[in-house]
Amino acid sequence: MQPPSVDAGGSPLVSVIIPTHDRLPMLREAIASVQAQTLRERELIVVDDGSRDGTWEWLQTAAGLRALRLPERRGPAAARNAGAREARGRYLALLDSDDLFRPDKLELQVALLEASPPSLALCHSDELWLRGGRELRQGKQHEKRGGWIFEHCLPLCRVSPSAAVIRREVFEELGGFDEELEIAEDYELWLRLTCRHPVGFIAEPLTIKRGGHADQLSAKYGQIEKFRIEALRRVLLHAPLSAAQRASALEALRGKCAIYAAGCEKRGRLEEAARCRELPELLAGGDRRG
Repeated sequence: MQPPSVDAGGSPLVSVIIPTHDRLPMLREAIASVQAQTLRERELIVVDDGSRDGTWEWLQTAAGLRALRLPERRGPAAARNAGAREARGRYLALLDSDDLFRPDKLELQVALLEASPPSLALCHSDELWLRGGRELRQGKQHEKRGGWIFEHCLPLCRVSPSAAVIRREVFEELGGFDEELEIAEDYELWLRLTCRHPVGFIAEPLTIKRGGHADQLSAKYGQIEKFRIEALRRVLLHAPLSAAQRASALEALRGKCAIYAAGCEKRGRLEEAARCRELPELLAGGDRRG
């Protein structure tokens, strides 16, 4: 295994952070994809989020990485934030333990960021999606782009954590991921980021995203729209949105709440439906109880 590499100043250019929970076979492959990177000025930080499958014991013997352990499972937001606090790199690259990097991923994305002004906060890329080992075509709703993309990110999460490389000072300025969100924590962070900064995009599948396994949180909870509604509520309450951005976010929230409330009504959850329908108007009126 390759040792961590550093620049001439003694610090890595990029810190790669992998959060993991009970995915040791996939984790080994994710780590190998980082160690195969053509960019040498990097470090790898693996955060074991309360695994019980021997992950922590294996990490004690693994070379070319630093390992952290959260004794109890706290979720991907807390695990990524813990890794970021230990990072020494100028940039943070995120990798979920069921995904893989293409060998030139970091080299291409860091080159774009290094050639761009500091206002370009993040670079993301296209992805190759696999489900059950077979390629899955992405629908148009998952189309990715660069620039000022706040409104583009409102319908769903269009920046995959495993496809993102972010300037560390921006991540710290934003306060990292919201650890109270177990799902849609990435959606919420990217909205807070894209309302303030433009992003770069490389239209090549530099990340391999592997889906279809039962331990994915999206599979565990099914209906993700409830979590996006909560994420949007927090963004509307706390993010420094322009008037136009706020109007767009409220419009997106109204649409999501209408769909989710209709589903609640079909299932007889009438109080939940009523609260959901009321939420956008509470926030539009500036009621901070929303």
